[in-house]
Amino acid sequence: MNSFFNFNEILSVTMILFAIIDILGSIPVIVQLRQKAGHIQSEKASLVALVLMIIFLFVGEALLKIIGLDISSFAIAGSLVIFFIAMEMILGINFFKEEIPETVSIVPLAFPLIAGAGTMTTLLSLKSEYQTQNIVVGIFLNILFVYIILKNTLRLEKLFGTTGLHILRKAFGIILLAIAIKLFRNNTGL
Repeated sequence: MNSFFNFNEILSVTMILFAIIDILGSIPVIVQLRQKAGHIQSEKASLVALVLMIIFLFVGEALLKIIGLDISSFAIAGSLVIFFIAMEMILGINFFKEEIPETVSIVPLAFPLIAGAGTMTTLLSLKSEYQTQNIVVGIFLNILFVYIILKNTLRLEKLFGTTGLHILRKAFGIILLAIAIKLFRNNTGL
């Protein structure tokens, strides 16, 4: 079993996806969406995000080949996206503008909030560094965590408070920045 699953890779992938998905940093947005809609379907949102991530993990590379790109090029582009997401988190500046729709559905919650462009880019970038089975386990662990957070958003907001959520967002931003630099260096040879 140790030869098929690598604990260190699973841990790395899980932490990278955790930082990219940033479900803790999204709690204020989720709370706002819940207030507008009255209820969030945690199970449905988690399942749709899981399916999107798994499909993209396996089909994303084929899509790239169709348009003439290799994983290293996509990983470099992904590292730049991750870099800007990290800068948003650290500096509190929005580079990516998104409008929050009036009603909560699978579209704004599962995609792009949970399984957004940064997550999809990261999955293909991770494929150039880690074994696929370890990435799949990392995806499952993250979706399980996302589900738990979605079910307990209001409790967590009270627990962390505004300052606590702000600190978490900054800390994960720094981790993401380091990840972006590592991905860039590994795929450019610098």
